[in-house]
Amino acid sequence: MNKRFFSPRLVVSARLTTLAQTTFSAAIALNLWVNPSLAGDPFRNREPHQIGDQTEAAFKAIFQQGNYPIADRYLEQAISKEPNEPLAYAIKASLAHGNKDWAKLDTYSQKTLETGQKLISSDPLRGNLYTAVGHFLEGAVILTREGTVNGVPQAFGRLRQVYEYLDKAEAISANDPELNLIKGYMDLLLAVNLPFASPDQAIGRLEQNAAPGYLVDRGIALAYRDLKRYPQALEYVNRALKTTSDNPEIYYLKAQILKKLGQQQKSQQMIQEAIANFDKALTKKPQLPGDLVKQIERERRSAVSLNNAG
Repeated sequence: MNKRFFSPRLVVSARLTTLAQTTFSAAIALNLWVNPSLAGDPFRNREPHQIGDQTEAAFKAIFQQGNYPIADRYLEQAISKEPNEPLAYAIKASLAHGNKDWAKLDTYSQKTLETGQKLISSDPLRGNLYTAVGHFLEGAVILTREGTVNGVPQAFGRLRQVYEYLDKAEAISANDPELNLIKGYMDLLLAVNLPFASPDQAIGRLEQNAAPGYLVDRGIALAYRDLKRYPQALEYVNRALKTTSDNPEIYYLKAQILKKLGQQQKSQQMIQEAIANFDKALTKKPQLPGDLVKQIERERRSAVSLNNAG
């Protein structure tokens, strides 16, 4: 087990609920609309695993298009028609977290865990992976309900189980792209926030073995942004834009990076480019969650103030 995860406690646990959203809500879009009849495994080009069409369609609506209303409709169909697919419940739990719907977060975290455990017998790799995800989401529920201080002991019990089941999945197929995507996002968040952890190792995991590529580029751009390595962050967000130019969340991320880089380099041109990218993101605000739209608008106003001050 990766024991470095469990120290220092408060730094990691305070960010647990953020990671629960980050892992499933970092959305990237291709220049395609979702078509369930063409659905397949979004993670593997070879030896695909059985994932239901409606779950696949919901995954694409969020992680390719950033279109949350469409995704929600597909998720409702997935839960009705594909009740044994844990990915559908994990996405529902993430959306509930983003909407601050703690009752639904609790419900769908439990369902992720239950369906992950049931899947172990027929698909040990994905069963163990989503059992880990279920325990992780349950830890997020504990911290939300109990608070960081009171919830730490219980949450860390869950976190030990997260890595226990991730280790089991890794023993089955260490290079599996779905496993490496989820674990890579977890490791990146730790590397960003723990001084003794290696972000380069986490980035290497994503680049070498994770898929789909659009989520790999997105995750690495987020990591470099949080590490304040803005030129590298800009490189990866631009890579993402080559294949995900319809997703408003990518323009939002690019705007954040340009704003920080503009401040760092005292460049009014970059600040103005940031404002333009905030505006591009807001052209599709009907398909984004309301709280996210408000956050984008706040950050745009801040960028405008910086531009005016210059």
